[in-house]
Amino acid sequence: MSSAQRVVALAAVALLAGLLALALLEWDETSTTAAPPASAPAPGGGWYEALAASRGQAGDAERTSCGLILTGKSLGVSHPVLPCRAKIVIRYGDTTVYTEVIDNRLKSGGRQFELTDALARRIGLDGTQQVRWRFATPPSR
Repeated sequence: MSSAQRVVALAAVALLAGLLALALLEWDETSTTAAPPASAPAPGGGWYEALAASRGQAGDAERTSCGLILTGKSLGVSHPVLPCRAKIVIRYGDTTVYTEVIDNRLKSGGRQFELTDALARRIGLDGTQQVRWRFATPPSR
């Protein structure tokens, strides 16, 4: 993939993320469900693919660029482009989880997502691995 194609692809993802973020503003975050919510397929009807790894143990009162304070039990992902609090669904192997963007700074290079240590353990992610992801869609009212 050429550099220009990557820029266009990232711009398309950023635009889609912005539109989804606007839709999520009306999402009632107090409602929770046992199963992950529906997800919006990537162009072509599938999933986006990305490299992901754990961001490691949260530091003492570590604050993210999204203004959240992390603990050892925090569940979320870091992504340099997706907006803070964007809701996404991540699939690794047979495990699918619903989560959100909690930080826009990656601690290490060579990956697109960094998962909190608790989330990486929950899905069985060890090292840097290929994951699939989609934007979560708000529940119908």
